[in-house]
Amino acid sequence: MPEPPDRSVRWQPPFPVDAALTLSALRRGRHDPTHRLEPDGTLWRTALTASGPVTYRIRQHRPDDLRVDAWGPGADRLADSVRRELGEQDRPDLFHPEHPVLRAAVRRLPGLRVPRTGRLFEALVPAVLEQRVVGVDAFASFARLVRRYGAPPPGPAPEGMRVPPSPETWRTVPSWEWRSAGVDLHRSATIVEAARHAARLEAAADDPARAYAVMAHLPGVGVWTAAQVGHRALGDADALPLGDYHLATMTGVALLGRPLADDEVEPYYERFRPHRYRVVRLLELSPGAAPRHGPRAPRAGPFH
Repeated sequence: MPEPPDRSVRWQPPFPVDAALTLSALRRGRHDPTHRLEPDGTLWRTALTASGPVTYRIRQHRPDDLRVDAWGPGADRLADSVRRELGEQDRPDLFHPEHPVLRAAVRRLPGLRVPRTGRLFEALVPAVLEQRVVGVDAFASFARLVRRYGAPPPGPAPEGMRVPPSPETWRTVPSWEWRSAGVDLHRSATIVEAARHAARLEAAADDPARAYAVMAHLPGVGVWTAAQVGHRALGDADALPLGDYHLATMTGVALLGRPLADDEVEPYYERFRPHRYRVVRLLELSPGAAPRHGPRAPRAGPFH
């Protein structure tokens, strides 16, 4: 007999929401143990909230009708914040681009919103793992470490899913496990140090300016990494990931017909404030608009 949820929410927003597309920004590769999209469109996710672990399932048949079921000690907290996570506070309606590529993307993706999970440390760990390496390696590292150190999810989660490790657990990962997962000393040390300050990060979740200030003081966390946390956990539609390997080429080719030089990227994006990340996301989701490549990041070492 199916296990009933500990908490359920039905949300009928006055604007279109595509839950799977919006939360795809949180997915770290095809094998992410915290994120599962079923063939029928059902989305399963796990999280570690301040109240404990949670498994949640999101189903929708229309862009204005969503059902969220949650299991575990964190069910109430997740249910109370899931509208915000799905972009309730985002304002894509205030973005009116002039460029035809962006106008077409806005028309094609009416349910795309910038999520706001409020879980900063959860977003920071994969962002650090993605520093200076290609995505496939970072995703593999994340999946390996979460499978090894994450907890079994509550409720009827699909097989193979895990709850992200706690900050305390990340601090205890031995050096050889980091190496086996292809994570160098710099990135592992950054995560361990961030775990020591996880409580300060979470306390700043409702104040983006404060959250960015806390991240700015964490060794190994720069503008690019903070932007990744901003658009995943803080709902920051302006979180421009300066320094991203493909940003100059993708933006320039799609919107100007030529790659931008690295020092041209930030000045060019000024015209899009406060929607700079929204532009990046729309371009990422516009197949054929521009190649997604630039100077290639180094590959991580092989797993052992």
